Formats: sequence, C-alpha cells, structure tokens
Amino acid sequence: MQENQIIEHEEKLRKAMLSSDVKVLDELIHDDLIFVNHFGQMLNKEADLEAHRSGLLHFTDIQVLDQKVIPLDGTAVTVTRVSLRGTVGNEPIEDEMCYTRVWHDMDGALKIISGHCSTVK
Repeated sequence: MQENQIIEHEEKLRKAMLSSDVKVLDELIHDDLIFVNHFGQMLNKEADLEAHRSGLLHFTDIQVLDQKVIPLDGTAVTVTRVSLRGTVGNEPIEDEMCYTRVWHDMDGALKIISGHCSTVK
C-alpha cells in the first residue's frame, strides 16, 4: 500500500462527502465500520450513509489543512486536519476538525474500517 494511493482515496472520500455521493461513500467504507463522531457517538456504516442520503449532514466546503499518512502492511492510518462548512440538520457548522481513519486493503479495494473525528479548538 503506497502513500500516494491512500492520499488519492482520501481525496476521493473528501469529494464524495462534499457531494453526498452515497454510491462512492458505500464503496470506500467497510461494511463493519465503527466511526466515533465529535460527540462521542459510535456510528456504523448505514448510519453514516443515511446522514448523507437524507441530507441530515451536508458539507459545502472541506479544505485539507494538514495530512499525515502512516502506511503499514495492508493497512494505513491517516490523520487529517480540515476546515469544514455545512449543515447538520438545520444548524450551520463551520469548524476545524481532525479525522483519524484506518484504511485496510480488502482484496485490492481500500476501505475505511474505523474512524474518529474531534473538534480542534
């Protein structure tokens, strides 16, 4: 697993999040995903996809401020600091967030198996 391959997938994810492209998100997210959001809630893949599908979560801008990639054997960890804007429900959001993701090679397809985000103050 090469660092540039992971960066390409992170960019594909960023674009899918911006456009709420559930098809691409479904391809990138492992079926057994565990994602911990900035409220400490543990979400599965379906909850993550449904937030985009329903419009509950809508991003209008996601700018990568910093990104670290740690490639391992068949797995990689990314730590990405972003500035984002959008809405959650009817509430506007404009925050700096830090995302940690674990990417795993599943028979040639890179998938996010775990993730966490926190607000940067």
